[in-house]
Amino acid sequence: MSTGVIKKVAGPLVIASGMRDANMFDVVRVSSRRLIGEIIEMHGDEASIQVYEETSGLGPGEPVESMGVPMSVELGPGLIASIYDGIQRPLDDIMKISGNNLKRGVEVPSLKRDRKWEFIPAVKAGDQVQPGDVIGTVQETVLVQQKIMVPYGVRGTVKEIREGSFTVEETVAVISTDQGDRELTMMQKWPVRQGRPYRKKLPPKMPLVTGQRVIDTFFPLAKGGVAAVPGPFGSGKTVIQHQLAKWAEADIVVYIGCGERGNEMTDVLNEFPELKDPKTGQPLMQRTVLIANTSDMPVAAREASIYTGITIAEYFRDMGYSVALMADSTSRWAEALREMSGRLEEMPGEEGYPAYLGSRLAQFYERAGHVIALGKEGREGALSVIGAVSPPGGDTSEPVSQATLRIVKVFWGLDSDLAYKRHFPAINWLNSYSLYLDDMEKWFNAEVAPDWMEGRQKMMTLLQEEAELEEIVKMVGMDALSPGDRLKMEAARSIREDFLHQNSFHEIDTYTSLKKQYMLMKLVNAFYDRAGDALSQGASLRKLISMPVREQIGRFKYVREENLDEEYRRTDENLSAQIANAFVKEER
Repeated sequence: MSTGVIKKVAGPLVIASGMRDANMFDVVRVSSRRLIGEIIEMHGDEASIQVYEETSGLGPGEPVESMGVPMSVELGPGLIASIYDGIQRPLDDIMKISGNNLKRGVEVPSLKRDRKWEFIPAVKAGDQVQPGDVIGTVQETVLVQQKIMVPYGVRGTVKEIREGSFTVEETVAVISTDQGDRELTMMQKWPVRQGRPYRKKLPPKMPLVTGQRVIDTFFPLAKGGVAAVPGPFGSGKTVIQHQLAKWAEADIVVYIGCGERGNEMTDVLNEFPELKDPKTGQPLMQRTVLIANTSDMPVAAREASIYTGITIAEYFRDMGYSVALMADSTSRWAEALREMSGRLEEMPGEEGYPAYLGSRLAQFYERAGHVIALGKEGREGALSVIGAVSPPGGDTSEPVSQATLRIVKVFWGLDSDLAYKRHFPAINWLNSYSLYLDDMEKWFNAEVAPDWMEGRQKMMTLLQEEAELEEIVKMVGMDALSPGDRLKMEAARSIREDFLHQNSFHEIDTYTSLKKQYMLMKLVNAFYDRAGDALSQGASLRKLISMPVREQIGRFKYVREENLDEEYRRTDENLSAQIANAFVKEER
């Protein structure tokens, strides 16, 4: 271990001399208070250290000790249902030591050392094992079974395997390798800045079903894909992130609150333990890992929180799970980079952000993907990343949004105008996009309905044509439009209000299955198609627009899943009957 002394303190940056033997990205303990930090630059024997805790009161001459290991996270049983800070310290254990306020220099193990877990072996003595092979399982919560895997770089013959209750530090297996015997525990460590290896990356071919209509139907995200949600203040970024965490078709959810307001993180911490997992009825927390790094915590720890979260997510991906990671928000992380870059006196790039902003963002997002994990089984796991971006004033031309959009394939652009109109989710359908559509067309057409893509395209075309007609309406009024165009406007309004608008806080409307989305899409499109045919045959536009069945179509989203078929049939029949009535001559 290398020991040096503090030479200079500049906010979260500490420069220490006498650190010649230390390496880049080593974890260090700064001063007698043992604040945790990481070496981010080396010049001769001087190390620039990013300190993840408040540095006020530090002064030159105080000791700095290198731990000789890179910044790593502890991976093993006990992760699920935990709440960590940015550097993987469990907040519940810190509270027991230091009370409600986070004190400096608190050292708490990430995984509880005293808790015993029931280990069930999956191999026997004499078996050949390689990195990624499962040697046993631990039932961590009702919903998650942890697979204890052979760490990277270990291969050989199982010499001994044990069964029973163990802590994460106790030996559960002994592997004979070429370098001698290696004792394996249920816990392994992994450096956060290094992506976990896998055997092969697969192309995206199926969607991550979220139950949010505007996302699943219009701008779907692939399993193992990446999405960005930029939007101004108050446009609903955090609510969308919460919705996806609750409802997305993922086995594990990792939620990173990076530099977020304390009250938003409090909402998450209060809500998640109470929420029921829709598929199992168990509390959602039973499959969730939370990383809380609020805006009042030290800035530098924001940077660590992102890497901590994605390393934990990769670990569960390697077990063969589908993992969804929410990063809320990457703008705050970029701000931490900017602050550190300024302290290091680097040449600033656009808007003061460091020149390497784009490459750092890419390093983070590139760790997502649908992969075949290491090991003989060939387990398939997926890690989908949804990053919120908070551009100042909602201006997506700023560097963080632009650097993100260069990497991600799905853009859910939130719009303050829609939010002011109380249209939620406030995802603007004209400027959002998904580049996964073509890859997933086959899946939707095979798994949901053969005309799914056709129905989606119809609705999209109507919304685009409505935007063009709105310009005319502003200039000359609605009466100047032809009956066909007026009907088009009405059909587009129905798509907006009945299909795209979704109430996150309504017990039924909060989640819509793909079957229900398809039926609602069919009904909305059927109104336009049949009314259009009737109009061309001389039906009354006024009667077509004021049909009571339109209200019934609008209410369809509040129908329970078990009553869908019956309600769809009834609505469809009423639509046909009422369109037939529109031909009856109006009495003077």
